[in-house]
Amino acid sequence: MKPDSLAVRDYLQGLQDGIVATLEDFDGQPFRTDAWQRPEGGEGITRVIEGGNFFERGGVNFSHVFGSKLPPSASANRPELAGSGFEAMGVSLVLHPRNPWCPTVHMNVRFFIARPQDEAAEPTWWFGGGMDLTPYYGFEDDARHFHATCKQAVAFFGPALHPRFKDWCDRYFHLKHRNEARGVGGLFFDDFNELGFANSFALTRSVGDAFLKAYLPIIERRRDTPYGERERDFQAYRRGRYVEFNLVFDRGTLFGLQSGGRTESILMSLPPEVKWRYDWQPEPGSAEARLYTDFLPVRDWV
Repeated sequence: MKPDSLAVRDYLQGLQDGIVATLEDFDGQPFRTDAWQRPEGGEGITRVIEGGNFFERGGVNFSHVFGSKLPPSASANRPELAGSGFEAMGVSLVLHPRNPWCPTVHMNVRFFIARPQDEAAEPTWWFGGGMDLTPYYGFEDDARHFHATCKQAVAFFGPALHPRFKDWCDRYFHLKHRNEARGVGGLFFDDFNELGFANSFALTRSVGDAFLKAYLPIIERRRDTPYGERERDFQAYRRGRYVEFNLVFDRGTLFGLQSGGRTESILMSLPPEVKWRYDWQPEPGSAEARLYTDFLPVRDWV
């Protein structure tokens, strides 16, 4: 079956609409909508909330862009495609709650087509995506629920996929310069076409559709937990790790910047308030220390 980019686009736009509608109901404030055009080819819709009742900042973005040369971040694992034209589309979201007891979350599903300069050659296509959870104060039931939902999302497509995608996520969302995980992981996959177009697309849809089931129950049970300056201060410190990862390692951020994407949309993933400290260490035995000892080390949560 040949790839059907129109079907993928229709799904992605519906996914963005459905997630935003649910999050608006949860927060009680509307998202701002910015539709934009890319001069080099393509368009997108950025949906952002700032200063909401619950979300301090959040964005759910759709983009569909074209280019004459695949950026290095997209061809890193496929050097034979360097110099190819490309078509890329996806939905990417990051949500930063104000309450430090509620975790930050990221989800992305995307589709690429690389078209070689030789018009007689067949295009190469692949899907990518996943989701990961970044708590500031860890709860085992939250981590188990999130990972169990991720596992269920890919279970239909074979028992080998979840451990593979979970391990991929643990390795991908790792800050090499600090030898530290960004959060508790989830699942991640890229350059994926091994099931054929129909089943690879179905798997990607299953991951996208699982996001609200994975995240909403967590923030529903944590949203009213009292917090003070200590918790907000630690949240701002840990958000610094999020910034470091997104600006140094994240392939989506790098692809967007290298392909001349819309900077406001690309960098909406960054948290609004962040702190860095020199050689700070949590107090032994504290709730902050437990994040490092009990949650950031790689675990099999399910």
